[in-house]
Amino acid sequence: MKFSLARTPLLLLAALARLHAAASPAGVAAELRRLELDPAECYRVRDVPLTRGSGDIKLYFNEGFLIFGKPVAGRRISAVFAADVEGGDGEVLVIPPSKGERISLSAFTQTPTMNEHFRAALMLFTDDTAEALAAELKRRDAQRTPDRGLLMAQEWNSVLGNLSGSFSIRLIQQVSGNLPASRGVFYAALQGRRLGNFDVSYDPDAPDQIHIGQIKYKEERGYYDTWTSFPSRPHRGDRAEPLPPGDVSLDNYRIEASLNDALRLKVVTRATVTPRRGPLPVVGFEITDGMNVTAVRIDGAPAQLFTREALRANLLRRNESILFLVTPAQPLEAGRAYEVEFEHEGNVVRHAGRDVYFVSSRSNWYPQSGTLFARYDIRFEYPGHLQIVFPGELKEDRENGSRRVTRRVSTAPLRTAGFNLGKYESVKSTRGMLTVELFANKQVEFALRSPGPGPVIIPPLPSPFPRRGPGVPNQTQQLPPVVMPQLPNPAARLQTMAGEIASGFEFLALFLGPPALPTLMVAPIPGTFGQGFPGLVYLSTLSYLDPRERPAPAREGRLRLFFDEILHAHESAHQWWGNVVSAGPQDDWLLESLANYSALLYIEKHKGAKTVNEILNEYRQRLLRKEGDLEVDQAGPIRLGTRLQNSLVPGAWRDIAYGKGSWVLHMLRKRMGDPAFLKMLGDICRQKRHGVITLREFQEFAVAAMPPKSADRKLEAFFDHWVDNTGIPALEMTTAIKGRAPKVQLTITVKQSAVDASASFAVPVEVQLGRGRTQTHWVTTGEEPAVLTLALPAPPVKVTLDPDESVLKR
Repeated sequence: MKFSLARTPLLLLAALARLHAAASPAGVAAELRRLELDPAECYRVRDVPLTRGSGDIKLYFNEGFLIFGKPVAGRRISAVFAADVEGGDGEVLVIPPSKGERISLSAFTQTPTMNEHFRAALMLFTDDTAEALAAELKRRDAQRTPDRGLLMAQEWNSVLGNLSGSFSIRLIQQVSGNLPASRGVFYAALQGRRLGNFDVSYDPDAPDQIHIGQIKYKEERGYYDTWTSFPSRPHRGDRAEPLPPGDVSLDNYRIEASLNDALRLKVVTRATVTPRRGPLPVVGFEITDGMNVTAVRIDGAPAQLFTREALRANLLRRNESILFLVTPAQPLEAGRAYEVEFEHEGNVVRHAGRDVYFVSSRSNWYPQSGTLFARYDIRFEYPGHLQIVFPGELKEDRENGSRRVTRRVSTAPLRTAGFNLGKYESVKSTRGMLTVELFANKQVEFALRSPGPGPVIIPPLPSPFPRRGPGVPNQTQQLPPVVMPQLPNPAARLQTMAGEIASGFEFLALFLGPPALPTLMVAPIPGTFGQGFPGLVYLSTLSYLDPRERPAPAREGRLRLFFDEILHAHESAHQWWGNVVSAGPQDDWLLESLANYSALLYIEKHKGAKTVNEILNEYRQRLLRKEGDLEVDQAGPIRLGTRLQNSLVPGAWRDIAYGKGSWVLHMLRKRMGDPAFLKMLGDICRQKRHGVITLREFQEFAVAAMPPKSADRKLEAFFDHWVDNTGIPALEMTTAIKGRAPKVQLTITVKQSAVDASASFAVPVEVQLGRGRTQTHWVTTGEEPAVLTLALPAPPVKVTLDPDESVLKR
């Protein structure tokens, strides 16, 4: 059985490091186009070991043939092992270090450790793999087999050529990029005997350096399933080595954009680029595939441009952007600021109705390179009958014949800069130092229009919160045709909505502090989702409509509440969670959970605790819902983040990040009390402003907010189960009373089930005494039942386990 490129993606992750001697990008590109195996470097191998990733990946080439690829820029970067002999075999061994990762691996492979025999392996590497293998071959006096090498080259050259073509931009960048050898990457595509084709890789620059995964197809849809991904040994524990920063930083964006009547956007983007290391002969940037970069200059001098990248490379990076390379006339020096200028154009806006438009590339319409926060000066020229909405302080707004020119400058560093456009009506609502400017289309999109009393297909509605992000499609459900007798009016609720959004914005600022920008612009987007950028919220058209004018499922119940209040509050909360405080890709679930629970805090203030409890109960039911043989919660621990968007339970990301994440924060709130919990959220926003928070840091903030004498004071058991594990417990309480007044002994026993025996939960028990008096005691369950004995003056009126829904349970 042979490798199939259509079903076996070769994951290179974030980078392929350079060879020891830098080469020109043009030369590397030419060599990659000719890359093939070297028959003269084929060997009969037996018991050859290879250890990668600081010992986390162990490969054993037990019996077979090993052939190296021909050199690229003077060094070998590829090899193939084939067990095409009697008794031929290879073996891979990887042991995930954490419980959560062992759970994840077991969910996909039915075993918590990777110990798989394989028939073949295709390897790419820019570390010392070639040298290590050569040393082992010499030590074992391996025999050259050039005749077998000719056969292997015929069989594998097309696979190797397609691979190098798919990742040519990355290979060019890293082979010619003058990176230190310690940043070299190892990648292997293995043909497992039991598990089929899968990927194993080590990338020292990735947040999780060790990665194992597989492409999977389910119901005619492709998924990339990450089986396990974790830090290598040097990056684990309290003494973990910090990851190296990106090659460059970008700041001081100056963007001049022109939108013509055909909606084609032509842009000149200027920015200050500062290399963090050097000399850099080549620099990588990213931009949407809807934009074509046509020219680049650095300090006024033309730079060479490489823009080809395959769709497959983007799929494996889980990224909607493409990578392109810039080669300056001279290598860039570390620490020196350069002026970079890009010319790019494309179609990132499309018609969605009469005077209704959809911006498809909202965050990546201009070049970026790992930028966290930067200053922006943006100038748009566009057709005069339209309005363009984007963040910043207004510096220019004037007519220019039939066109209009608007310029805004950010007053604070922004995580990203988006824009929206349409033919709008607008209102403002100001609360103290905060302003909400709400824009509404004058017409609805085509999908919501009906020329008469006939049926119209309404676009899919979310259930309940769509996930938006690179490589993560929205989860939707298709509705039946809906009869709408007249055109809905998207501006009917304009004034009311502005007040509601401003009220939520003001409420969140009371405990989170200053938002990304003091003015929040909110504008409609066709569809059923929202998205929160600094100073700009895209809000579903359905939120604008009178509930009576929405499709039937969104008129009542939870979907009405979602479009009426939760969606705008959630996206407003992203003014802090994601745009004041950022997180790495492995912790992005935390930002979604924080934004969602912040929205629930606003709902609680506006509609009461009962409504929030109903929402949390719905989240619970969705987590317990079965999809196939698995409950949704069993798809994986919440810390897996977007990895939960996989073939096992395709909708798990939405229900776990938004639903379980909200429960995690709710349980912490109940343990801490409201004042300490709200103070913790504010402390995070103040101390991590314009920075990145990690899961470990979040736990430290939570520990600092816990009452001094509380059980599990350091929250080790809490995070171990609710973040790094799966399982929703069933809790059962029994009571026994002995004696008479005034000497009564109450014994309370709480037993847990349906979870791992090692799990432990702090649960409140309320004891109601006479005359309205109550006592609340927290008990800690575990492998053995929790027993609490109380001396009371009289028998209790009532004993209730978790009366305020403080714990997620069955």
